[in-house]
Amino acid sequence: MRILIANDDGIDAPGIALLRRAAARLTSDIWVVAPERKWTAASHHLSFDRDLTLTRRAEQVYALDGTPADCVVAAMTVLFRDGGRPDLVLSGVNDGRNAAEDAAYSGTLSIAREASFWHIPAVGFSRSKGGSAGEQDVAALAALIDALWQRGAAWQREGTFLSVNLPKELPAQIGLARIGRDKIAGAADIGADDGGRIVWRIRRGRPHTSRPGDENSFIDAGRIAIVRHCWSDGAPLDGGLAAELNAALAPGG
Repeated sequence: MRILIANDDGIDAPGIALLRRAAARLTSDIWVVAPERKWTAASHHLSFDRDLTLTRRAEQVYALDGTPADCVVAAMTVLFRDGGRPDLVLSGVNDGRNAAEDAAYSGTLSIAREASFWHIPAVGFSRSKGGSAGEQDVAALAALIDALWQRGAAWQREGTFLSVNLPKELPAQIGLARIGRDKIAGAADIGADDGGRIVWRIRRGRPHTSRPGDENSFIDAGRIAIVRHCWSDGAPLDGGLAAELNAALAPGG
């Protein structure tokens, strides 16, 4: 099995080292392509407007001067341009949870989403701050990755990827969560306001909103929260809506 690992915290982040150690329990064929620096809330930014550089750090390990999503594109279009694409893409482990609206903001999840665009199974891992990276953590994460891979038929389909939030303490019980609502970037701090020019900064943190069965409820209870995301459900809207819209736009409608 060939595994590609990427992240949004940078190639030297502790989380990607943990993920690589866990993946090494399953296969020796591991490739790493990760950003040179940390990207917070990078979302699915792709760098079309400049040249990008891959720098080889070690055998099958590359740093990229681009975004998290760029890392997957670099792997598919440059490193694997002659074939040999990975069987599985793993992202993370992000330094902090990714829940609710983070699915749109997160660079970690953009990696998994981008992999799904290439029809490759993908899992984005995030973890509550403060977790360790000892032997127990590595073993638990490896077992989880293996269990997800072995049961791929239960969650893999076109346009899907998994978001897995890990609690601080591993191993832990698993909960299949629903997406909650816990929006970051919901407030601002004003630095200066002279009437014509306002200096402000997005306030960090989140309100920690939680409802039974959502990601936060499981994470706060010390459980692993797994959500399957899907972007490819292209079912058309109800046909009656088209008739209503056409009628509204018709002359005299």
